[in-house]
Amino acid sequence: MIEPHPSGGYILDELVIGMTAEKQVIVTEQRVGEFAAASDDFNPVHMDEAFASKTAYRGRIAHGLLSASFGSAVVGTILPGAGAIYLSQTLNFHKPVRIGDLASARVTVATIDEAAARVVLRCEIYVGSELVMDGEATVRVPRRRRIPKST
Repeated sequence: MIEPHPSGGYILDELVIGMTAEKQVIVTEQRVGEFAAASDDFNPVHMDEAFASKTAYRGRIAHGLLSASFGSAVVGTILPGAGAIYLSQTLNFHKPVRIGDLASARVTVATIDEAAARVVLRCEIYVGSELVMDGEATVRVPRRRRIPKST
């Protein structure tokens, strides 16, 4: 596992296939409520225990895109980090994530296209040892760092 780069982000030349970063996030009532407000998705399977208890999930589940956003946090803050720009993302949902779960978002460099300055990242979300979501993100990565302007 790598740590965030001291500059805030890795540039293209610093990336190698297999680099992996991880972030752990507790799925809280507050996070689910704030995500519902931000996305305007108030589906009762996420918000209403009485409703959700009568579904196949037998209780409330977190928004799938809330869980996916934990992977986005890894991409934007650790690997590659600051300066990475999302171009695409695929998502496969395998199991629900529930309030109180500790979600581990893991991102691994899968391929590097030096000519296009693009990287494909394998994105996985786990709860415990169970894979709950996976997919691939394609991101553009800076070729060099910006030199801060002196004031």
